[in-house]
Amino acid sequence: MRPGLREYVRSLWTRRDFMLVLARSRAEAENQNTYLGRVWDILNPTLNAAVYVLIFGLLLKTRDGMTNVIGFIVVGTFMYKFFQDSVTGAARAIPRNLNLVRSLHFPRAVLPISSVLAELAMLLPALAVMAGFVLVSDRWMLHLDSTPNWRWLLIVPAVLLLFMFSTGAGFVLARLGARWPDVLNFLPFVLRIGMYASGVIFSIDHYLAGGGVLATIMNYQPVAVYLNLARQAMLDEPSAQLSGELWLVGLAWAVVTLVVGFVIFWRDEARYGRD
Repeated sequence: MRPGLREYVRSLWTRRDFMLVLARSRAEAENQNTYLGRVWDILNPTLNAAVYVLIFGLLLKTRDGMTNVIGFIVVGTFMYKFFQDSVTGAARAIPRNLNLVRSLHFPRAVLPISSVLAELAMLLPALAVMAGFVLVSDRWMLHLDSTPNWRWLLIVPAVLLLFMFSTGAGFVLARLGARWPDVLNFLPFVLRIGMYASGVIFSIDHYLAGGGVLATIMNYQPVAVYLNLARQAMLDEPSAQLSGELWLVGLAWAVVTLVVGFVIFWRDEARYGRD
């Protein structure tokens, strides 16, 4: 039977060590059968960013509206990959762990949360590489004697807000993925559209300079907001200047999505592993 919401939250908190163990084991097992092992945690987003910089930034020259095209694309791809892998892992959390779900009694929310935590653990060392890209590209593209400043500390709350939003979205997708497995096949196409709609590799403000409803929707949809917050922290971009309003929007998206997603997931608690 589904427990009450308060009891469910309390039960989830008592199993926080279990969540951390699951997250750590998943992060360590991700590339355990490869020669480079955990190095791929850094190589994957780095190579991903390099491909987009080469194709869109240098060959196709979609650099209009960007001061530092390399830094702009690198920050966008690193942060979006975290979101993409987080929600994908959370959506597959129940089907991938059916034996565990059917054999042990625990709050099923442990599974999507641990999936997102595992992605966070893999993101943290990659942030150092992202910072290196920004420093080098500032010197190469802008000829600046760039050094880290206080604004770089804002990457911490930016990542935290994206983590909260990704967890909330992951709860919703975990429920859908458990009930309708076809969602898991459809999800990569949605995330691909989301990448282009979030300004990962181009400036939304430049291509929708006339404003209007479409520009407002694209600028204030949650993933675009979090990419903008990360760029505000790491870059000196005209299209990503510090904005208190945008930080409040990001906070609202994170809290609302986390709470609503958690409740949606909890309402189906009694059915996971039984369909």
